Amino acid sequence: MGRFDPPHLGHSHMIDAALERCERLVVFVNSSFAHDSVPGELRGMWLSQLHPTATVRVVRHHLDTDFDDEELWARWMALFREHWPYVDGPHAVFSSDTYVSGIAQRFDAEAVRVDPEREAVPISATQIRDRPADHLHMVAPPVRSWIESNWLV
Repeated sequence: MGRFDPPHLGHSHMIDAALERCERLVVFVNSSFAHDSVPGELRGMWLSQLHPTATVRVVRHHLDTDFDDEELWARWMALFREHWPYVDGPHAVFSSDTYVSGIAQRFDAEAVRVDPEREAVPISATQIRDRPADHLHMVAPPVRSWIESNWLV
C-alpha cells in the first residue's frame, strides 16, 4: 500500500517482491481528494497495467496522516477493510516505509519492508515530483509519457 504518486521503478520492485511471496496480492493506491499530484485512478490504471497479476484498488479518502492518532488509525483501517476484496487476510503488508508495522499490527498480519533504504532502486516519488525531468529514467513508459505531457510542458 502507498500513494504511488507517481508510480516509479522502486514501487514496481516492491510489488514484484510481494508477488514472489504471495499467492494473491492487493495493491492499495491511496488517493487523497485534496493532495494528489497525479489522479488516483490513473495511478491505479498504470499499476494494473504494469502488474497484471496483482489486484489494484484505488482507495479515495479525505484522511490525514498522523501515526500518533488512534482515532485516525481506526478510520484508516476501516477504509482499508472496506476495500479489501477477500474474505480473509491480509496476511502480510508490504511497504518500504516504517508505517507498515502499524498497519500490519492492526491487521494481525506480518509487516514486510522491501528495500527500506531504497538501495535496489534509489528513488522516491517526492524526488520525482520535485524534479521530474531529472528522474524520467526511473518511471515506466506510460508514466514518463504523462509526466512529459503534464509536468514538463
